[in-house]
Amino acid sequence: MNIKKLLVDFVSVFAVTLIVSAIVTLLWDLIVHGTSAIDWETSVRFAVLFGIILPWMETRRSKEK
Repeated sequence: MNIKKLLVDFVSVFAVTLIVSAIVTLLWDLIVHGTSAIDWETSVRFAVLFGIILPWMETRRSKEK
């Protein structure tokens, strides 16, 4: 297990997920509520979860091969 690769994967997945979640919550608030607010709590929560789960799944998948 290469810890450097896991950290790079975590950071990249975290960043992409944070940006996408922030945009989605912003658009949701604009369309539904008419306000421009980003739900940072939900965005960070999703980013941490996906940042851990997706690289872990990829590591397990590559070990099986």
